[in-house]
This record gives sequence, structure tokens and C-alpha cells, in this order.
Amino acid sequence: MTLIAIHQPNYIPWLGYFHKIAKADLFVFLDDTQFPKQGYVNRVQIQDNGQTSWLTIPARPSLGTPINETHAAQERWSERHLSRLRNTYRKAAAFRDVWPVVENLYGALNPNATLASINSQLVMETCGFLGLTGRFAFASSLPNSSQLNGGDRLVDIVMKVGGTGYLSGRGGANYQDPAAFEAAGLDLVYTTFQPRPYPQASEEFAPGLSVLDVVFNLGFEAAAAHLTADI
Repeated sequence: MTLIAIHQPNYIPWLGYFHKIAKADLFVFLDDTQFPKQGYVNRVQIQDNGQTSWLTIPARPSLGTPINETHAAQERWSERHLSRLRNTYRKAAAFRDVWPVVENLYGALNPNATLASINSQLVMETCGFLGLTGRFAFASSLPNSSQLNGGDRLVDIVMKVGGTGYLSGRGGANYQDPAAFEAAGLDLVYTTFQPRPYPQASEEFAPGLSVLDVVFNLGFEAAAAHLTADI
């Protein structure tokens, strides 16, 4: 089975996002879909003083603007994010080893690029530091793909990139139509990732935080082992 995962290019996302990349044969950034308000394309949760908090790229696109045409609303957002990350995680166990990498990651960004470009660059670079050798593609590069919606588009993307199976998040079971995949001769597979506790600044474990929270607390090598334990 050639397993394809498809997801919006989220901002420095949680570990489950990278688990999908690790498990799939090809990961497709759904970069030309509409920018979602209150989603994870321009924000992610971290821990700040032991409390869960949002790290947000300011963005105010017009209704219907696709992610690959959406830009940050402020020019120096990346500098502010770096400053906040340094102040937040400077006492974390792996900060000394991880900080130079994170600083270089952000320093290499063009903060005026589209969110699709920024996020995909961060994701792919982070994969390298986690030892993931995933293959990537962009939905916007596929002919006529954006003319379809919902499950029909997912089926279309999987078939156009030569996949025989679609790797869905666990929440996809609430809205996926298995019959559509079956009719196209595709397997529908759900991720098995379950967040496991790791040392954090707070006493009570908070799941679903940015991958940066994991690497600052564990380091890249231990974070990679944490990520791929059940693959």
C-alpha cells in the first residue's frame, strides 16, 4: 500500500502531525484551501509559565483567501516569536542544545512569505532534525484539484499522486465517507497516535502542544523516539 497523508500546512504543529508524516509514504500540504479562522494554520499552543498559551502569527485575510495567498499582518512577528520562545523555554532541560537550531530555523524564514510557504518550510526543516525522511507535495501543484471539495478532493489527490491508501487523523472518522474511498479502490487508514506524557513545565501533562515544546523538554533525539514509538 502506498499511503498518502493530506493536511493543511499548520504552524509548527503538534507531534501527531509529524507522526502522520512519519507513517505516510507521501505527505501532501493542502496549501490552496481556504484560510481557516480559529484554526492551526497561524497559531499553535505552547506552555508559558506552566500555562497553556497561544503562539499566533497575526493574519487578517479576506474571507475565502487560500492559505497560499495569506500573509502575516505584521512584519516582525518572527522576531517576537523567537523572543517569546527563548523566554518561555530557557529553563527547559534541552534548551541549550535546541535553541541554536530553533533560532536558525526562524532566521532562515522570509516573514513576508505566505503562511503556506512559512509553515511548510518549518515543518520540512523540523522533520530533518527529527530524523524523518518523508516525501512532500503541494495540492496546488496538482491539476484541477481545487475544483473539488471535502472527501471528493481527498480521493482525487490520493489518486493523482499515485496512492493506494489515505491516512486520516482519528477525528476524520466523524466525517469521512468510507464508501467514497472504497469506490475509488482506496484503503482508508486512521492514525494510531496517542500523545504520551513527557516532562513539561506544568505538573499536569498538557497534550497537543507544539513540537517545539517536546524538543525543548526532551531534545531532538528523544523527541524522535517519542514520536515513532508505535510506528
